Amino acid sequence: MKQNNFMSGCAGCPMNRRNFLARGAAATAGAVGALAAPWSEAAPARRKTRIHLIYALHGPQQDRADWPNKGFDFQPRMERITKELTRRCAGCEFVTSMATGEEEAKKLLASDQAAGNIDGYLVYQMNCWNRVVQTFAASGKPVLYADFSFGGSGGFLVYNATFLRQATPNVGFVASSRMDDVVSAVDCFPAATTPAEFVAATEQLRRRSTPKPGNPARKADAVNCLSAEECLRRCKGLKLLAVRSQEAGPETQIMGIKVQPITFSELNEAWKAANPGEARAIAERWAKAAKKVSEVSPETLQSSAAMYLAEKALLKKHEAKGITINCLGGFYGGHIHAYPCLGFHQLNSDGLVGGCECDIRSAVTMLAGNTLTQGRPGYISDPVLDTAKRRIIYAHCVASNKPFGPQGAANPFEILTHSEDRQGASVRSLLPVGYLTTSLEFEQSRKEILLHQAVTVANDPDDRACRTKLCAEPLGEFEKLFRMWDQWSWHRVTFYGDLKQPVYALAEALGWKVVEET
Repeated sequence: MKQNNFMSGCAGCPMNRRNFLARGAAATAGAVGALAAPWSEAAPARRKTRIHLIYALHGPQQDRADWPNKGFDFQPRMERITKELTRRCAGCEFVTSMATGEEEAKKLLASDQAAGNIDGYLVYQMNCWNRVVQTFAASGKPVLYADFSFGGSGGFLVYNATFLRQATPNVGFVASSRMDDVVSAVDCFPAATTPAEFVAATEQLRRRSTPKPGNPARKADAVNCLSAEECLRRCKGLKLLAVRSQEAGPETQIMGIKVQPITFSELNEAWKAANPGEARAIAERWAKAAKKVSEVSPETLQSSAAMYLAEKALLKKHEAKGITINCLGGFYGGHIHAYPCLGFHQLNSDGLVGGCECDIRSAVTMLAGNTLTQGRPGYISDPVLDTAKRRIIYAHCVASNKPFGPQGAANPFEILTHSEDRQGASVRSLLPVGYLTTSLEFEQSRKEILLHQAVTVANDPDDRACRTKLCAEPLGEFEKLFRMWDQWSWHRVTFYGDLKQPVYALAEALGWKVVEET
């Protein structure tokens, strides 16, 4: 929580940016007006606008499994960000702090209020779930909320969606991999006369700097979907196993799919009972098929193969088609002893369902989509949004390498450690580009299906965050994508193919509503 002063020394601040804002004011309601005075009436004339730059994170060097990854050194990144802003934003003076959560944030705010010399806040979400920005949003001062991509993106998306839904009048945001966009947004602090004008100015800049929708080439991909009625009929015969804790529970139903909770102990016993020779053969087959195996020992790979055999054994025992496991809780709690990622990869490639984190809603979505498309796997992910490239990046440590179904073409994959903690074994699937995808979530309690579509354009190799990172250009309005995360949480399930009309037909048969994100 130590504070440091960084005085801007940039005599050549980009005034063209501010002049541009001023010229746009007459044409844009609520945009920036007069540029000479800082927004705070109490501020002395012509002094620099004082911004408190706060990094929300666990610590300068990450000590736990979380995005970006355990051991990640934030210090060089924070120093680079602070240096760039100090050099390029001539109208601003920066005070920097770190905060791990609400308690430290409240202490910083109280200190600022006592001193009375802070004009606004820039909160950088460096780790996902540190609740820091909420305290400064309640201050009434203008707040710029920034995402550190592949580090704080989950919390950023969920928290920022709440601000947008509640129409928080003093919080603007930036979600860009391009530092120029952050600088431009910070320049709105001294240019604006009220917090509301600051927010309007950041939105105007963000919309202008986001590339226009492109027209990426789409490869032919005919999807042989079932009718809605037949899909629902088949769903009624399906079962999903949910491994959340050491407690079993009563069976429930979602969309006719039976959801049966089972215990970690049952899974672990099946893992211990797996045939070593069979596990060794599967591990060797995976290693031979992989484009690369890095930092994963043969023993770890064999243990992962034994977990795959355990998953298959439980599916057979319970006559189920899918399983979802609280992988991190089970592994860190000592209840299971191998990550299930490779097993999920194989199940999904084989036409079954393996779902991460015991996310039942997403696993049910995977099952329903798999049934609707007659075998295509859903890819569950933690998405990241980047306005610099107008992209959504679907990130997770496991994915199928047969996105068109068990009989379809296979794409290359790599076997790496689980990214957040650099342990175990997981998959980077280099998924095919140039295809239309449909991302979904089914929510029975609200009788809604969330949907957006995007065209795949790349696989991001960034070492931060989860291993598989499928980049896509969304169809429709990109800005709208920021608004649903607090109501639907972070996960999305992505299927290759144009499923829009089949999903609308399914919703009609269920009496549900389709909610389009873009």
